[in-house]
Amino acid sequence: MAKFKLDEVDHQILDMLIENTRTPFTDIAKKLLISAGTVHVRVKKMEDAGIIKGSSLTLDYVKLGYSFIAYVGIFLEKTHQTKFVLERLNQIPYITVAHITTGKFNIFCKIRAKDTKHAKEIIFKVDDIDGVSRTETMISLEESINDKRRLMHTIFNDL
Repeated sequence: MAKFKLDEVDHQILDMLIENTRTPFTDIAKKLLISAGTVHVRVKKMEDAGIIKGSSLTLDYVKLGYSFIAYVGIFLEKTHQTKFVLERLNQIPYITVAHITTGKFNIFCKIRAKDTKHAKEIIFKVDDIDGVSRTETMISLEESINDKRRLMHTIFNDL
């Protein structure tokens, strides 16, 4: 698959959309001194190329009562059970991310809960899945870095 070429205008458009995906194309156009139609065409090309995949909404989970974050490393009895276990994990809505990993764990998950009691209930559900031999949990004390823009700028510099 050929690499899609991005120029400086594309970088600036992406930078503004990463900051706020709801920024109107007309506002982006004014800041970049280009037409809104140009912004629309460029965003559409990046969507068609798979560089932009939808847009996302960031919720304040603390305000919604879900301030507890933990990471759960899952050990499987057999690696061929991975797909089955992932299907079961996907049925637990408080598991927001799951990765198949190398190293110590077979699967590594992020859970979001109301409090420690709620997290314990979620972790016990994970432990009860057939094929899970045990889990190891790490509690997040604080999310200190969550910066998509830094990575994007590094990638742009590498292109």
